[in-house]
Amino acid sequence: MTTLSRPDTLSPAALEGLRTRFGGQLSTAQAVLEAHGRDESRQELALPHAVLFAESEADVVDALRLAQEYGFPVVPFAVGSSLEGQVVPVAGGLSLDVSGMNAVLEVAAGGFQATVQPGLTYPELNRQLRHLGLFFPVDPGAEASLGGMASTNASGTAAVRYGTTRDNVLELRVALAGGEVIRVGSRARKTSAGYDLKNLFIGAEGTLGVITELTVRLWPLPAHLVVLRANFATLGEAARCAVDIMGAALQPERLELIDERQIHAVNAHKGTAFPEAPTLWIELASPSETALAEALALCRELVTDGGGTGLHAAHSAGERAQLWEARHHAYYAITALHPGHVNRTTDLCVPLHHLPEVVEFTRQQADAAGLDASIVGHVGDGNFHVLFHAPPDDADTWARVDAVYDAMITRTLSRGGTCSGEHGVGLHKRAYLAREHGDTLELMRGIKTLLDPAGVMNPGKILP
Repeated sequence: MTTLSRPDTLSPAALEGLRTRFGGQLSTAQAVLEAHGRDESRQELALPHAVLFAESEADVVDALRLAQEYGFPVVPFAVGSSLEGQVVPVAGGLSLDVSGMNAVLEVAAGGFQATVQPGLTYPELNRQLRHLGLFFPVDPGAEASLGGMASTNASGTAAVRYGTTRDNVLELRVALAGGEVIRVGSRARKTSAGYDLKNLFIGAEGTLGVITELTVRLWPLPAHLVVLRANFATLGEAARCAVDIMGAALQPERLELIDERQIHAVNAHKGTAFPEAPTLWIELASPSETALAEALALCRELVTDGGGTGLHAAHSAGERAQLWEARHHAYYAITALHPGHVNRTTDLCVPLHHLPEVVEFTRQQADAAGLDASIVGHVGDGNFHVLFHAPPDDADTWARVDAVYDAMITRTLSRGGTCSGEHGVGLHKRAYLAREHGDTLELMRGIKTLLDPAGVMNPGKILP
C-alpha cells in the first residue's frame, strides 16, 4: 500500500465550523481516519482530516455549504467497497460517510420501484423486499451501498439479464457542491423530457455531487432457477461457448467465467471441491418447470458442442447459493491464498464478438510475463476481470504487471472496448480514460467546472 502525503486543506476555522454544526457526528480519531483512507483495493492510503457521519440530507447539504465557504475537499463514503481508489481522500479534507443514511423510504410494489437512502446496501434492500416477491437485481458481490453503486455504475453477475445500475435507477436526489439539491430522472418507467441529467451523475464517482436519495427499479423474483456448471480445456474455448449461449437467445440470468487459478483459490478458501479448470457457470430462469427443463436441455447441447465437459446442474436453492457465494468471494480467496501480497484487480469490457480473442490475448501476455494472474468474468456481456498480486516491494513483478495491464487495455480499446465496464476510473485508470475519450475530455472538464467550480467534490478522481 502506498501512503500518500496529505495537503493541509482543512483549516482550524473550517474544523471549528464543522464541530459547531455537527458535534459528535464529526470524528478526528486516528482509527476512524484510517478506516476512511482506503478502499477495498488497498493500493493507496490517504487520511482525511475529519470524518462526518451524515444522518440526513440536511447534514449533507450543510457539509457541502461549509466546504464551499472554507474551500475544503469532500469525498463521499459509504462501505468503501470500491476497487479503483474512488473513496481515497487524496487531497485530505472531509470524508462524508453516508452509511447511516440507510433507510428504505418507500416501496411501491405495484410500480416495481423503491425509494431508498444512499447508504442502504443492496443485500439489505433485497432482504426487505423478499416477502413481496420482488428484488433489486444489480449484484456486484460485495456488500455495496446503493449510492456507491450508482456513483460507479456498478453491475456484476446479473447484468447480462437485468443491466447495470444505470439501467435500474429511475430517479435521484443529488446535493450539488454549493448545497443546492436537485431531482433528476423520473419515477415513470420512461421519459423524453429534457437532457438526461440522471445519467450524468451515475458513474460520476462523487465528483459532481452527492447522491442523497435513489428510486430504483424492482423485478419479480424468478419462479424456477437452475445453474449449469461446465469445464473447458482452455479459457478461449469457454469464452467462445459463452458467445454461442448468448446467440441462442437463452437469456441467462447470469453467465460467469472463472479460470483454473481462481477455482483453486476458491477451493482453498471455501473448502469446496470444484474441478480446477476453466469453468462456465450459467444460471437459467423460467416461469415454469417445463420451460426451464427445455432451456436447460438446449444449454447442455450448446455447452457440449462447445467443448464443455463435467456438466453439473444445481437445482436446489442451497447449492445455487453456495456456488454464487464462491464466485462472489473470488477476490477474497486470492487475497487469502497470498498473505502479505498486494492485489491489483481490473475490469475490461469489449463487444461480445471480440471477447474470446481479448481473453486469450490477456492470458498469453500474463503467462509470457511469468505472472500468476487469474481471470474471471461476466462474460455474457463481454466484461472480464484480471487479478494480479505480488509482494508490495517486488519492483520487478510490478513492472511486469504494469506492462501486461497496459497491453491488455490497449488491445481492449483497439477492439472498441472500454477500460472499465463496472469498477469505474477513480485514481487508477485516469490515463486510460484520456486514451479512450480524448476527444471529449475537455467537455468533461467543462462539466466538472460548471458543477463544481471550486473543485471541492472528490478531487483527483476520473479526470487525468
